[in-house]
Amino acid sequence: MTRPAVVLDTNILLDLWVFDDPPSQRLKTALEAGQLDWLATAEMRSELARVLTYPQIVPRLAYYQRSAAEVLAAFDRHARVVPPAAKAPLTCSDADDQKFIDLAVSHRATLLSKDKAVISMRKRLQALGISSDVATLFVA
Repeated sequence: MTRPAVVLDTNILLDLWVFDDPPSQRLKTALEAGQLDWLATAEMRSELARVLTYPQIVPRLAYYQRSAAEVLAAFDRHARVVPPAAKAPLTCSDADDQKFIDLAVSHRATLLSKDKAVISMRKRLQALGISSDVATLFVA
């Protein structure tokens, strides 16, 4: 059985591994059970490591009794690191988010993002067969 492929942006990762956001629990459980093929690149891991040092994130880590090392270990445990993808036929207004779009389009993966620039591209992504709806990951 093929596992559904998913690309997760950095804000989704913070919800999963820092904030334990209740709406993200089903996704977290699926990742931990190996039910999803989470695709990421080394650059995405580097971005997460950088974000975990931001002044607004460090106190949140402490509040939730997490460390940056624990969050990065979760990334390493659950993500399948693949080479960066070629530029997709769509361009995101936020250049930092382009890598997520490129990877999702290249692998025809579901793209989960809370970024407004990515969300605004939802219809154009759907036209390319890229879903951004977490529910599609759990369809039998």
